[in-house]
Amino acid sequence: MKDLRPIKGRYYLQRLIAEGEHEHQDFKFAISDARKIARSISAFANHDGGSLLIGVKDNGVIAGVRNEEDIYVVEQAAAMYCRPEQHLDFKAYKADDGAVVIRASIEPSDVRPVQAQDTDGRWCAYYRVADENIMASPLMVKSWKRKMTSEPIVLSLSEAENMLLHILRESESVTLELFMREARLSRQAAEDIITRLYAIDVIDFAFIEREFRLILSSDNQ
Repeated sequence: MKDLRPIKGRYYLQRLIAEGEHEHQDFKFAISDARKIARSISAFANHDGGSLLIGVKDNGVIAGVRNEEDIYVVEQAAAMYCRPEQHLDFKAYKADDGAVVIRASIEPSDVRPVQAQDTDGRWCAYYRVADENIMASPLMVKSWKRKMTSEPIVLSLSEAENMLLHILRESESVTLELFMREARLSRQAAEDIITRLYAIDVIDFAFIEREFRLILSSDNQ
C-alpha cells in the first residue's frame, strides 16, 4: 500500500458518488471492524463483483481516508476474515480539497462460496442485493459447492425435475418448500434436484419478497 499514489479524480468521484450505494458499490467511512468489511467483500465476490469507496460517508459526503490504517483493515478483512482469501485492487483518487478516497475493487470469485467470519467465529456466505449484504441461504451455499465440484453433464430430466421447470415457467419463481409440496418430495430429494439443476445452469436464485427463490437461469427464460 506504500506505493499507492492518489491521482486527481474529482469528476470521476462525483460520478461514482452520484450513483449512490447499489448492487456493485458500497460507501465505507468508519473502517474499524475487519469482519464487517469482510461481509461486503464476500457479498460482492459471490455476486458480480463490486467496489468499496473508502472515505465516503453513507450520505455521499467525501470525508477522505483518515489514515493508512484504514487500508490495512480492509486488506486484513480480505486476507484473514474471508475464506478463501480475496485479492482486492486498490486505486486512490484526490478530491479538490485534498481528501483522498480509495476505491477497493472486488472481482466475482471463481470459487464459491466466499465466506466471511462473524464475531462468534462462524463462517457465513453473503450475497449482494441492491445496497445490502444478505446472508446466502443454506441451499445457495450447497448449490455453489456442488457447482464447484460437478462436471457439466447433459441430464435426461426426471418427472420431478420437469415439474420444477414447469412451475418456474408458469410462476417465474418458487420456494424450496412449495416445490417440495407440489412434487411430494423430501427436503433432501428436492435439494438434490435443485443443486443438480443449478450446477448445469438450468436454474438460478433471486432475492424476491425478502427471500431467496428459485428462478430459471437467464439462458432458459
